[in-house]
Amino acid sequence: MTATTISGARVDIRLWADPAEVEEQALRQLRNIASLPWAVKHVAVMPDVHYGLGATVGSVIALKDAVSPAAVGVDIGCGMTAVKTSLTADDLPASLHPLRTALEAAVPVGFAMHKEPVVAPDAFWDDFDRLKPTVQRDKALRQVGTLGGGNHFLEICLDTDDRVWVMLHSGSRGIGNQLAQHHISIARTLAHNAELPDPDLAVFLAGTPEMAAYRHDLYWAQEYARRNRAAMTELVAGVLKRHFPHVTFDEPISAHHNYVSEEHHFGEDVLVTRKGAIRARRGELGIIPGSMGTGSYIVRGLGNPDSFESASHGAGRRMSRTKARKTFTADDLAAQTAGVECRKDVGVVDEIPGAYKDLDTVIARQSDLVEVVTRLKQVVCVKG
Repeated sequence: MTATTISGARVDIRLWADPAEVEEQALRQLRNIASLPWAVKHVAVMPDVHYGLGATVGSVIALKDAVSPAAVGVDIGCGMTAVKTSLTADDLPASLHPLRTALEAAVPVGFAMHKEPVVAPDAFWDDFDRLKPTVQRDKALRQVGTLGGGNHFLEICLDTDDRVWVMLHSGSRGIGNQLAQHHISIARTLAHNAELPDPDLAVFLAGTPEMAAYRHDLYWAQEYARRNRAAMTELVAGVLKRHFPHVTFDEPISAHHNYVSEEHHFGEDVLVTRKGAIRARRGELGIIPGSMGTGSYIVRGLGNPDSFESASHGAGRRMSRTKARKTFTADDLAAQTAGVECRKDVGVVDEIPGAYKDLDTVIARQSDLVEVVTRLKQVVCVKG
């Protein structure tokens, strides 16, 4: 489809979402972003856009010699991994509850972490002491290979050919959040941010010690998030090998959707922040998940320059967690996740499919950004 263009104070706003369906809070945020003096060309807005801290979730922002920590998000490096296996639907047992139990035993969820680290410290950890806020090394180590809570999940899925896939969604856990909050608070105090329409959009400027410190911690956290997903993938593979000794695995598809990347667009070297968006260069595989009952898509990027070669990171919420808890019951959750082996209690009602936008509509609105490779439907879903 063709994006809708809205004039901004400094650059335009290009929406792959229906403007009439974007909440007013999010539109105000987008106008604030479009007024930033460092913005290049336009702000690209994905069809799953919704309100977030400072910058909207589902926004792609290219800044010249500047970066806004809030335009990355507090879960630095949050993203997805999907792996196709050699298993088919016929290999799965009639009851999937024992498999879900085994997965939950292997991968800690919520606030839980491993009793002992599942990865050995290597050269990557030599840089730990240079991180700016005070964080606990032991905790960070034991959270590698853990899921977290909220919208993070681990799933066993079937594709349209009945092949079994592993898919998971997680990020940099507690340490990424600590690093993000620390640097957002510093950015708010800098003089060049004093006149911004929203202090949460505060930026660091190239060539400053504050920018250097942030980019050091940012890239460390992005790598931590990648390693976290890789460790979980290995733990899940171990569970599947115990249940299905003959199983083999394809190469993982893995990508961040809350991150910063140094890129070249429209003749400029820029720092691109994707907050709730994936990179979708031509031929690049990506993952666009729905909710815990609706499935997900594996997609291939079309390299659309107008989106800064990006696409949505999921279906996107259509209501807040608080509203979802007031609107739906555990019985509603059970009905909307029928056929999926998962938690169906009130503790995860805020993740009910009804709280999310329609995934097929989101996919249809970005047909010029990605092409569909296959659809996945979860049969097991582990939530925090």
